[in-house]
Amino acid sequence: MASGTAKAALFDSQSSVARALGSGRRAEIVDVLAQGERSVDELAAEISQSVANTSQHLQVLAKAGLVRSRRDGTRVYYRLASDRVGELWATVREVAAGHVAEVSVLADEYLGERDGVEQVTAAELEERLARGDVVVLDVRPEAEFRAGHIAEARSVPLPQLQAAVSDLPRRKEIVAYCRGPYCVYADDAVRLLCERGLKARRLDVGFPEWRRAGLPVEIAS
Repeated sequence: MASGTAKAALFDSQSSVARALGSGRRAEIVDVLAQGERSVDELAAEISQSVANTSQHLQVLAKAGLVRSRRDGTRVYYRLASDRVGELWATVREVAAGHVAEVSVLADEYLGERDGVEQVTAAELEERLARGDVVVLDVRPEAEFRAGHIAEARSVPLPQLQAAVSDLPRRKEIVAYCRGPYCVYADDAVRLLCERGLKARRLDVGFPEWRRAGLPVEIAS
């Protein structure tokens, strides 16, 4: 193969990863799988697509080497091929936020007013967990909690939070976290808790960022 042709083929092959992420729905799938393994039908429900369309998106991601699959009976489960895929998506998201003006506008429309939602950094939360003066709530779906969560966190999926408020301690601050900075679950949880008279903040990142930072995590038994 001529050197010029070989170089072009090399760059075409490398760019296949970018092409695989060149769909909002496929990017959303990667964002969900950064939380842990999910079945095709679970992913379809998460991204509001049919199982057939979701399967097609997954095939594109698999062909680019970004996801892996396994079969359990009649169900097929997918996971990210490696932690580097999650890092890649986080980098793409950060670059988009810094260089595409529309992203911040759309984020504000999606997340709503955040002035009343105070945040805590991962470093501060780690220190407070060590002191034992904070309660951490994982408000993601239970399947994501089981796949991995911040050490000592309690699983209280957002739809169940209203019923669980009376069981939460009122003398400790509560920190809620979810999938990441563009996830509304933690914001909604903090608003609900504050309305009920509890002191609450949200973690400024999500579980994937916490895990990649090498901070303490657990897997549900």
